[in-house]
Amino acid sequence: MTRPLRVVARIHAYPPHHNAGAEWALHEMLRALTVRGHTAEVWLTQWTGEHEPYTVDGVHVIPYDSDQNWGPAAARAHVLVSHLENVPSTASIARGYGVPLIVVCHNDFDLTWEPMTEGSSALAVLNSEWMRASAEKAFDSTRFRPDRMLVVRPPVHAAEYETRPGACITLVNCTVTKGVGVLEELAQRMPDRKFLAVRGGYGEQQPPDLHNVQVLDHMDGHRMRDEVYARTRILLMPSDYESWGRVGVEAMTSGIPVIAHPTDGLTESLGRAGIFHDRDDIDAWQQAIEQLDDAAAYRAVSRRAKARAKALDPGADLAAWCATVEEVASARFATG
Repeated sequence: MTRPLRVVARIHAYPPHHNAGAEWALHEMLRALTVRGHTAEVWLTQWTGEHEPYTVDGVHVIPYDSDQNWGPAAARAHVLVSHLENVPSTASIARGYGVPLIVVCHNDFDLTWEPMTEGSSALAVLNSEWMRASAEKAFDSTRFRPDRMLVVRPPVHAAEYETRPGACITLVNCTVTKGVGVLEELAQRMPDRKFLAVRGGYGEQQPPDLHNVQVLDHMDGHRMRDEVYARTRILLMPSDYESWGRVGVEAMTSGIPVIAHPTDGLTESLGRAGIFHDRDDIDAWQQAIEQLDDAAAYRAVSRRAKARAKALDPGADLAAWCATVEEVASARFATG
């Protein structure tokens, strides 16, 4: 591309007010486009309390406001991007204006695939290889499918998360599905251990009210290194569903061991660096924590964690993403 693209995203929420893994993954992808010289603009559909547009790492964000009209921005875009619940409405706008649509997929629920089976999307971005396989299966029997698919693993820049591990056993996002019950039972069984519970960006937060559990409020992802990982010795990920598990990779950049329930996403993202136990087997989780009391065992797991995080360096994925967006937008760019 010889001139910058206008990339416009339509999503429900965004950092720094909403800091879930899906939003940070998308943010890093949009951020990479701005580094490449393109303009990335995000229009929100949920009220955050903000009235004025703001910028995060070069990405322009327009808060939800009933007086704002994103139609002209969509009409001027060289490519539209969306994810989760905003895909159907964004797809309709994309078809109306003839703008290529990119859908970023964070799970393999039917609602992820259905909007793309109703009309052609230019690109579906999957966050893992297992998600790519799930997408292929979902589109096998449909009339429409995306023009192309691309795997972009949720980008984590190690230099932005590396720190010296602390002393706590940590869970990020205190919902039932993320496994807050596992944290609570472990804290009750191990009253002399320090636990850290970080409120997440969505779902009903139910942090334990125990003397050995410190609870932190939901926070901007830019603060996670200093306020969470620098205080964490072991990260717990007893989620009943994870399509990837970004916080696990963030923790591994510092060599923090991750104990996880073996979802498809976590087994792919953590690889052999992860310690896997069923979330219902609390005895196994307790034993895994106690085994890491041994300094040699901790060092071995820590080395594997750092190696895995290094292997997941996002450079190649982000380069492929930027090049693909430029290719997808080329037809629109010629007439826009």
